Amino acid sequence: MSRAGVAEGAGLRLEHRAIESLIPYARNARTHSEAQVALIAGSIREFGFTNPVLVDGANGVIAGHGRALAARKLGLTRVPVIELAHLSAAQRRAYVLADNKLAERAGWDEALLALEVGELSELMVDLATLGFEPGEIDALLHGAAPDPREEETPEPPPVPVSQPGDPWLLGRHRVLCGDATDPATVARLLDGVRPPLMATDPPYGVG
Repeated sequence: MSRAGVAEGAGLRLEHRAIESLIPYARNARTHSEAQVALIAGSIREFGFTNPVLVDGANGVIAGHGRALAARKLGLTRVPVIELAHLSAAQRRAYVLADNKLAERAGWDEALLALEVGELSELMVDLATLGFEPGEIDALLHGAAPDPREEETPEPPPVPVSQPGDPWLLGRHRVLCGDATDPATVARLLDGVRPPLMATDPPYGVG
């Protein structure tokens, strides 16, 4: 768009028009499922119609097909619109695609997203109005995304801290680095103490 076009766009005016007068773009490639329309309707019900439908000079919808469907679902008769009469026919067709595709290029700061969702939950906000799937909300609230550092397998040190035969005292408990199938190693671990219970899961007692 030229600078003149930008200047024309700066004078855009919000008005309300009958929803029955809006004409959907027949070649709109963006689809809206019943579930998504229901989510948009829930958002409008909760927050109001905050994002106007964009139309051309003949009331043809350029952007906001999903919002128009949601408005019908809610029984609204008039919706806020902005007329983009300054766009050429080619620009209107291009913007139908750009308005949807450009939004998809955005990402999320996962840490800030989890923080916001968590605090909104504490404020008793209906998280269903945010548009996320229930599983996504659960993951954000309960930190299901693993810390990648926890998945890293550290390289063994050149000189191991614990050597075979080394005993470790943990309060009243004793741990020994060695072969649990070697009687001498077991005797060194017990150090003359007769255990009242023995876990008999050979050879390591881990089951």
